[in-house]
Amino acid sequence: MSFTFTQSLMFKIDKLVGTLKSEEQLIEVLKRKFTKKEYKVFVAIESNEEKTAITNELKIEQDRVDELYKSACKKLNQEKIKQELVNL
Repeated sequence: MSFTFTQSLMFKIDKLVGTLKSEEQLIEVLKRKFTKKEYKVFVAIESNEEKTAITNELKIEQDRVDELYKSACKKLNQEKIKQELVNL
């Protein structure tokens, strides 16, 4: 199964109102709103990459990977960011 931002965000966002923007627009918004490491960790985890590979690639601890992923998921549920991800 291939990774798409649309599918991934549908499962991570609570109370999604409206339809998500196109893949290119979603990538643009996420790159702007996430830190570089949050973005890389989010993409890696959602594309089913192993956490050990992520820690080696980003040169960070396993706990930090979990923190970054949790932080990214929290950001996705902020109203301001949700509005940017959705076509109104």
